[in-house]
Amino acid sequence: MTLHVGVLEVRLALPGVRSLKEKRGLIKGLVERIRHRFEVAGAEVEVMDRWDEAGLGFAAIGNAVAVVQGRLQKVVNFIETDGAGILVDYRVEIVT
Repeated sequence: MTLHVGVLEVRLALPGVRSLKEKRGLIKGLVERIRHRFEVAGAEVEVMDRWDEAGLGFAAIGNAVAVVQGRLQKVVNFIETDGAGILVDYRVEIVT
């Protein structure tokens, strides 16, 4: 059996956010949209004490590296166009 796991780490700037409560609502909605649309696991994983930035993590599994890589790239593309925040940096790691 072949199993590939992909991990995506994302750093967002949230210039219009003015409170942690506002950030939580924004991030929760974004993560839920991504989870349902792309069938990945996701959560806020870093920078949880600041309201002007966020660190998110997503994971995907599949039977081919190209499938996992493609799914995570679609997540990156979605984040860039969604408007919830500004994509500052991201990193993808595939484990085979």
